[in-house]
Amino acid sequence: MQLFKKRQIVIPVDGAAMLADGIARIAQPSRRAFLQRSLSLGGLTLLTGCSISDQDSIDAALTGISRLNDRAQALLFDPTRLAPTYPDSMITRPFPFNAYYGEDEVRSVNGDDWRLELSGLVARRNSWTLAQLRAMPQQAQVTRHICVEGWSAIGKWGGVPFAHFLRVVGADLSAKYVGFQCADDYFTSIDMATALHPQTLMALTYDGAALPPRYGFPMKLRMPTKLGYKNPKHIQAIFVTNTYPGGYWEDQGYNWFGGS
Repeated sequence: MQLFKKRQIVIPVDGAAMLADGIARIAQPSRRAFLQRSLSLGGLTLLTGCSISDQDSIDAALTGISRLNDRAQALLFDPTRLAPTYPDSMITRPFPFNAYYGEDEVRSVNGDDWRLELSGLVARRNSWTLAQLRAMPQQAQVTRHICVEGWSAIGKWGGVPFAHFLRVVGADLSAKYVGFQCADDYFTSIDMATALHPQTLMALTYDGAALPPRYGFPMKLRMPTKLGYKNPKHIQAIFVTNTYPGGYWEDQGYNWFGGS
């Protein structure tokens, strides 16, 4: 008696080429390396249950694996576990500049005119000035910034604990996402557990001085539990939502959770 029916795997003549092209389009180096090491035509089919007969199917399969990775990272994330901290003597000087544009294109933001706008699932949506943020309780940390490109650097950041700010403004702490819009047109979003992590900072200073433009003046979000691309600079708007907001790099194939 036949207990199960064998499933036929449809592999086109140019399937290998399409898979290679799909993997090449995954921008994040760590993801690309993982996929290149672990996926074959048959393996991709077994993991996803799809017929890889066209490029759209391959792209959908790779996206599905990425989303599975996001869910696994979220389950493994411990909101009480602290990232390592370091003495001032280990600070990387100069701390590297990194963005999707060159350093000569760093955005100039007028701190006197700047306002932080709030929206979404927030009870008190009034805008915040830089002076008001500086008047809030401050915290400092010396932590390691880990870039998806493979380098890391240790920096000293100071600012407002983000969890404290979210409570002050009456954010819905049961919501799924917190999103950010930036003056340099960058945007990203994070999970609420990371937003409430004790080391997640609304950074206003770097190495004891006002945050320089190259590092995100007037305010950036500093999260030592996330990879660098999840740490937005020049933030001008924050929103809380249950609708998936995506992000600049995430919409191009990077993992959304982005844990370090």
